[in-house]
Amino acid sequence: MRQIRVLLFTIFSLGLVADLAAELVWTPDNGWKIEGGALSGLAGQDIQRATEIMNRGRAAEERGRNGSALRIYKKVGKKFPNSLFSPEALYRQGLLRLKRREYYKGFEAFQSVMSLYPNYERFNEILGTQFGIAEDLMNGARNHHWGWMPSFKSRERAITFFEWVTANAPYSDYAPLALMNVARSHQRLNNTPYAIDALDRLINNYSQSLLAPDAYLSLAQTHASLVEGPEYDQESTREAITYFEDFMILFPDDPGLAAAQHGLDQMRTVFAESKMILGDYQLKYRRDYQGSRVFFNEAITIFPDSAVAERARGKLDLIETRMAELGLTFDEDGKLATDEEAPPAPEKRKKLLGIF
Repeated sequence: MRQIRVLLFTIFSLGLVADLAAELVWTPDNGWKIEGGALSGLAGQDIQRATEIMNRGRAAEERGRNGSALRIYKKVGKKFPNSLFSPEALYRQGLLRLKRREYYKGFEAFQSVMSLYPNYERFNEILGTQFGIAEDLMNGARNHHWGWMPSFKSRERAITFFEWVTANAPYSDYAPLALMNVARSHQRLNNTPYAIDALDRLINNYSQSLLAPDAYLSLAQTHASLVEGPEYDQESTREAITYFEDFMILFPDDPGLAAAQHGLDQMRTVFAESKMILGDYQLKYRRDYQGSRVFFNEAITIFPDSAVAERARGKLDLIETRMAELGLTFDEDGKLATDEEAPPAPEKRKKLLGIF
């Protein structure tokens, strides 16, 4: 019973707070005014002072004196940080910064609202504005200092802002979009490992998103871009093959299927060629028929219907011919064995001093 009473009291308290919560409203005729409740975070005299300052700020804003309006709104945040006026003042600062194309400071003002006042009524609106700022910077917009002097383009700052959007609302529709833009920005900057990380987070955290197919395909193509050839390490090749195959299995009707098939064929060719190189080395320099046979069979398994597989089959035929000449066979486990009925292999004459 005690737990039930505590629960009912909590529900009643939350409802009471919701009923008492005030709302700050602005009209051209009356200026700023608190409506709809008693919880404004200020006492009577402070409410009057804060309202007067806010009205001066809005008046300067309406007259186009954006610099003066910014200074006035800053006073509100300093003098009344825990009041209903503070998030509105920060919001107005963000809008004014955007008018002056001060994207960095505008984003920071909006971020202060998101961090300090998460229950602010314009949360979704601010989130969309933050996404728009990051997108503009990604597309080459230049931040301005003091409202008039443009700076250099900064896609790095766009990446940071997109990450903040994801952190602010990880369950919103903006989050997967932001991660996709993070990946694209890193790709433009040739930060391939970071692009892979962003795409991987998108796939793992937002597998049901409409962007998931694009993320899979882009992740496969990004891994493929790291492949240097069959002579080098094949870790990126294997990763690319995995994501191309996953894409084709998970999204068989996607328009990108042909591109995925083409990428998969390229990667399987490279991977099979790497096995051919290893097999040729074992056969040519070590006379290791068992080891080379393993690599040639792997090349066939990787890409059976390819020119590489045909070459591998030719190599296997060559191995069988040489083994027959030497009286060697493979047992059922693929291990090297001697054919008792075959003629003995000719002994190699030992060279004297490695010359004769």
